[in-house]
Amino acid sequence: MSKSRLRGKILNIRKINLYKKFRLCPERIFKFLKKNKINFKNVGGYYPCNYEIDDLEILNFLRNKKAHISLPIVRENNQMDFFKWINEDPLKINKYGIAEPISSKKVYPDIIFFPLVAYDKNLNRLGYGGGFYDRYVEKIAKVKNIVKIGLAFSYQELKVIPISKFDKKLDFIITEKKII
Repeated sequence: MSKSRLRGKILNIRKINLYKKFRLCPERIFKFLKKNKINFKNVGGYYPCNYEIDDLEILNFLRNKKAHISLPIVRENNQMDFFKWINEDPLKINKYGIAEPISSKKVYPDIIFFPLVAYDKNLNRLGYGGGFYDRYVEKIAKVKNIVKIGLAFSYQELKVIPISKFDKKLDFIITEKKII
């Protein structure tokens, strides 16, 4: 099945499950980061939309543990960068309908939480098809190593995600049931 058809199928399933109260436990994620000695001084998150896992509770929890939080801003030519954000800061809506910080303070995260449409046990991610995160990972790899963590619902797991040479694997995937 093509990426486009898979994407449509999973997004529909995600919409149907909207009212189920799936939640990722911030304390569990914090313990996982500490246990694996993962630096979380600078955390890149996302502002949830389109029925994605809500990472705001996780970001606020990590902020209370002294992490600096940033969100992406989409740039020209399908590029993006992360910028400092505090949950009281105003946001603007970009051309894709996604909330972005207004901040001008660019940040290079140590960890990035990735929204995703689907994933497989091999840490492959199916995104929305724009390649923003893949390009960002390619670009930031020249500056520093980052830990790439996908956040998903367990029902978004597929046996195999079709991948291309441009797709970047995740380091971990966290669902309400398990950590891969």
